[in-house]
Amino acid sequence: MLDNKGFDLWADGYDAAVGLSEEENSYPFAGYKEVLGGIFKEVMTKENAKVLDIGFGTGTLTTKLYENGCEVYGQDFSQRMIELAKEKMPDASLYQGDFSKGLVPELSNCKFDYIIGTYSLHHLTDEQKVSFFTGLLSQLNEDGKLLIGDVAFKTRVELENCKSEAGDEWDEDEIYFVIDEIKKSFPQTQFEQKSYCSGIITIKNSEARQI
Repeated sequence: MLDNKGFDLWADGYDAAVGLSEEENSYPFAGYKEVLGGIFKEVMTKENAKVLDIGFGTGTLTTKLYENGCEVYGQDFSQRMIELAKEKMPDASLYQGDFSKGLVPELSNCKFDYIIGTYSLHHLTDEQKVSFFTGLLSQLNEDGKLLIGDVAFKTRVELENCKSEAGDEWDEDEIYFVIDEIKKSFPQTQFEQKSYCSGIITIKNSEARQI
């Protein structure tokens, strides 16, 4: 797993690295544009939506939301990523903090229409995901949604097949999403597959009351 310093060093070349993998339709970013586009389209269904982006990086998606009238909040643990994103979104409320330890105090009591995470939440263990998502769901407004775009698979078998095909390119430090397993904690989870190794996970705020 990249630490704070690692992400700072990677920040300036992040968008280019993602683009290369996406264009080659290769793990881990195959379907990247479709994932971000799908989340953008969903958020745009609500005018002037209040959005929290967890691990927003250089702000690739969040900037588009910001430019289209969304009230943008974000947390990322790389100061360099925040600096790059702030150049694009000067009026956004962006905070530095390790989300594996939860949200920073400035965000922990806020309510949002959408909470999104794209290619960031795989840094959490499966146990951390359940705890963190439960907390996030409680911070959604009525009809709010948690939208996760990431490397994800319907079944553990599909994940293992992708891992085998990726070989040495597979990142052992990242804990990817398996929908069948997520549904054990969040039964109404919806999954829209965008490539052989990616998709959009949707969990509604009503799930918070079911756990």
